[in-house]
Amino acid sequence: MLIGAAGLAGGLLLWAAGLHTQGGRVFGAHWVALVPLAVTAAMELLRRSRPQAALAVGTLALLADQLTTGSLVTVLMYTDLMYAAVVYGSPAAARRIPVATFLVTAAATVGFFTWFRRPEALLLGVVIGLVSFAPALTGVSVRNHREAASAARLRAEQTALLAEMDRVQAVTAERSRMARELHDVVANHLSAIAIHSTAALSIDDPATSRDALGVIRENSVEGLAEMRRLIGLLRESEGEERPSAAPTLDSVDSLVAQAGSNGASSGLTVTLEDRVEDAAAAPLPAPVQLAAYRIVQESLTNALKHAAPGPVTVRLGRAYGRLTVEVSSVLGGRPGPSAPGSGAGLVGMRERVALLGGTIEAGPAAGGGNGRGDGDGNDDGDGDGDGDGDGDGDRIWRVRAELPVEERAVRE
Repeated sequence: MLIGAAGLAGGLLLWAAGLHTQGGRVFGAHWVALVPLAVTAAMELLRRSRPQAALAVGTLALLADQLTTGSLVTVLMYTDLMYAAVVYGSPAAARRIPVATFLVTAAATVGFFTWFRRPEALLLGVVIGLVSFAPALTGVSVRNHREAASAARLRAEQTALLAEMDRVQAVTAERSRMARELHDVVANHLSAIAIHSTAALSIDDPATSRDALGVIRENSVEGLAEMRRLIGLLRESEGEERPSAAPTLDSVDSLVAQAGSNGASSGLTVTLEDRVEDAAAAPLPAPVQLAAYRIVQESLTNALKHAAPGPVTVRLGRAYGRLTVEVSSVLGGRPGPSAPGSGAGLVGMRERVALLGGTIEAGPAAGGGNGRGDGDGNDDGDGDGDGDGDGDGDRIWRVRAELPVEERAVRE
């Protein structure tokens, strides 16, 4: 609107001053030149909303202006209409208008030169090119620049979105890893503390209380050490002393010994069958060792909380490029105090195995007979499945995981 109003005012000023672009036309009256001027100024109002229609009407107004004494402002506003048609018009129009104006300029130049047979006729072609082809070419340049800028902004937004998605995924993965570590570190020791503290409170026997307090103290100290190690990992930064390394399979025998001490009062006997060292041809990757250790730790915790009195067996083996971890315990009712389960342990084990591309199975399996548990059969999702079996033989709860030991298969 501002361009149209300014153009109309400028055209009226030139008309009032008697400044015209030509003379001796069909319509010699000076006022007639105001008609194309007004029409072109009106089309400026449509330069953005209807650019192609404005250009078509403006072209007719420019041709009509050539039949009058003419106005320079009409020509200038027409160049703006040409520019706007390319910048704001459809993509097809933006491609066709520059080509069409170039052809018109070339044809007019050749035609005028052929007609007049004078070099000055070439100036007419130059004027036509300045009025039509030059603004169209400028519009193409501006449109391409805007589209390139828009594409760059879109790519920047997409990059920022992808970066945010990666950040969220990384944070989620780190939170899941921290949750697994916290659960595995805390659950084992706290379960032993809960069971033995309950036993000490419920059994009025000094010897039993003394043994329970010893187990409680041992698990408290070891739990604090594990928590300090984990906190050190979380707070680790460049230049600080690195905390102790994560547990490996070399520590499984200590873990089994501790589980045996914690479960002795509940009638559990924990044994380890380690066949990894005999078959090992190369060191196991650290993520595989950590996952195997945590699987054994969580399985022993579940056995301490829910297994019936009897043997708890931990088996480690390595063959055909896979590490096998198996923990079995008697499935059935148990005397004495027990600890509740949250179901997070089995979830954490499955997450660890999935990250390494392995497989895991957890559930009841036939043991020494075909007995069936027909008691309350509470299964809290930790791989405990405690039922009151009264069949012909014991059933066992078994956790069996197979982890690939190839470095390329480790994704954590």
